Amino acid sequence: MALIDLQNISKQYDTKVLLKEVNFTLTQGQKIAVIGQNGQGKSTLFKIIMQEVEPDSGEMSIDKSIKIEMLEQQPKFKSNLTVREAIENQLVELKDAKNEYEEITNKLATDYENQELLRRQSELVTFIEFHDAWDLDNTIERVLKEFQLKEFENKDVNLLSGGEQRRVGLAGLLLKKPDVLLLDEPTNHLDVYMVEFLETLLQKNSFTLLFISHDRYFIDNIATAVVEVDSGELRKFNGGYSSYLEQKQQILENMQKDHENLLRLVKREAHWMQRGVTARRKRNERRKAEYFDLKKKARSNPAAIRKMSLELQREQKAFNNEEKQKNRKKMLYELDNIYKSLGNKELIKDFTTRILQKDTIAIVGPNGSGKSTMLKIFMEKLEIDSGRFKKGDFNIGYFDQQRDMLDDSKNLMETFCPNGGDRVILDDGRNMHVFGYLKNFLFPREYLDKKIGVLSGGEKNRVALALLFTKKVDCLILDEPTNDLDIPTINILEEYLQNFQGALIFVSHDRYFVDKIAKKLFVFKGNGIVEESFQPYTEYLEIEKELKELDELEFEVSKQTQTTKTETTQKKQTKLSYKDQREYDMLPDEIEELEAKIEEINECLSNPECYAQKGIVAISKELEETEEIYEAKVERFLELEELIESFNS
Repeated sequence: MALIDLQNISKQYDTKVLLKEVNFTLTQGQKIAVIGQNGQGKSTLFKIIMQEVEPDSGEMSIDKSIKIEMLEQQPKFKSNLTVREAIENQLVELKDAKNEYEEITNKLATDYENQELLRRQSELVTFIEFHDAWDLDNTIERVLKEFQLKEFENKDVNLLSGGEQRRVGLAGLLLKKPDVLLLDEPTNHLDVYMVEFLETLLQKNSFTLLFISHDRYFIDNIATAVVEVDSGELRKFNGGYSSYLEQKQQILENMQKDHENLLRLVKREAHWMQRGVTARRKRNERRKAEYFDLKKKARSNPAAIRKMSLELQREQKAFNNEEKQKNRKKMLYELDNIYKSLGNKELIKDFTTRILQKDTIAIVGPNGSGKSTMLKIFMEKLEIDSGRFKKGDFNIGYFDQQRDMLDDSKNLMETFCPNGGDRVILDDGRNMHVFGYLKNFLFPREYLDKKIGVLSGGEKNRVALALLFTKKVDCLILDEPTNDLDIPTINILEEYLQNFQGALIFVSHDRYFVDKIAKKLFVFKGNGIVEESFQPYTEYLEIEKELKELDELEFEVSKQTQTTKTETTQKKQTKLSYKDQREYDMLPDEIEELEAKIEEINECLSNPECYAQKGIVAISKELEETEEIYEAKVERFLELEELIESFNS
């Protein structure tokens, strides 16, 4: 059943046609990524669905019973609200539903045959379960923690930065879980750990989702389909980003003559995705299989946990021995035990490294861990507190989101040819006509006379990047270069960076971009710790996650082992005590009774009449408690069996 159905929708502003008789349908449970070049109509499509913009023609059908909500680029909050209040204010309907459910449940205790109350209770159960709202307070706590908002929970939400306010807005919408959720660049201002949490929420819950994103891993992990907006048309591709590349390549091959540049870029992208990402995923899947197998064996073999942990650490270190023979290359930077803090926060502690002529380095880590501080040190805009920092004699090209190198009063011709003429010389020495060069950055000829000031943010970013590659520099330093760029422009940026002959140092949260471009990582761990690694970033994150889980598992198993040892030492016996022997003899019957009870409860849960009479929450709770008792009984029986075996051995 279609929740949103657009038929023959058209929209244009002045002479620019954004949507031309397009059709679009969204059904329940779909997660559709909308991609395409900036300025092609992605945001206009969202505004039409939100009924903020009227189409010029066409028919629009939206199910009147559903709620559609959208994450704004700049969320607006009421005044005098704390962060926690701003989130909780979006959840009033869920809290009211829980309160009504409790009231009805209490009434049913004395009026358990009231069909109207049973019907309403069933509706509320469905609503609360769909929104995963039984334990709302704990869920709010988790979201505050994962989105790094816990420290601001009692702070006025309107005093936060724009990025922090977007995280508050996103947190509220995810918990509220509207029938259809629209997200415009949801991963902007999130570090990789927040993005991973967001992916987990969207994958585990039955969201119906329409989202704009340039994060290709995010699209690949979340999307059930991709819709590309191009030249006023919508083209749908089933599956995530990998499937989109395969299908897009086939289309472009059929139109090869007119689309040679795009076909070349898509082929390169598809080749990298297939050879690089797929191989790493297979390695990760193998390691995950080993990890889950280990969890099963952990109680009988705790030493295996430490063994696997050491193997994972060796796997990380192995990469760091692969690219050490670079001593003959020109040295750009030398850092020896540098230390830097801001206020009372240690950002960089005892970090030593050298950066050589063709190094390609991604600086990664959580928000606020010191990445931008490191860039400022390399730019000599900040001095270190202690240690030794040495910079060679070379030219730096710098890019950040402020686009300081652009003059809004100049047009593109004046920007790229300030001394007249119509040609540009690139950093690799090539001499090109300015239009031929800008066409590579997706600018049509009519843009040459446009003032920088009238361009969109994404278009200005494209101009700034294009200008950067006309400068003769030995080192590029880029701060979040993919923010506000569309995927076609990111592909072009990647191609230029891969052909760049100097050193590259960049900060990014875009895992796909980092994997594709970086040959070395500076990983900011927090508390001043910076690790150097030659691993692909996603593989580093996978191993980091597995090591954390292994530490937790080792702690749990160690605690259980210590308890068992203590109990065994205290007993020091050669046979079971009378009490233990009696317990051992009775446990099989008790376990059998519990198994029968669990089966009976499950049958009730599958019978609407049964769970309507007793209440689905009460039955679910009874099942959970019975299963806990069952597990404890089985565990105790196995412990006693082990004791008997030890006496006989």
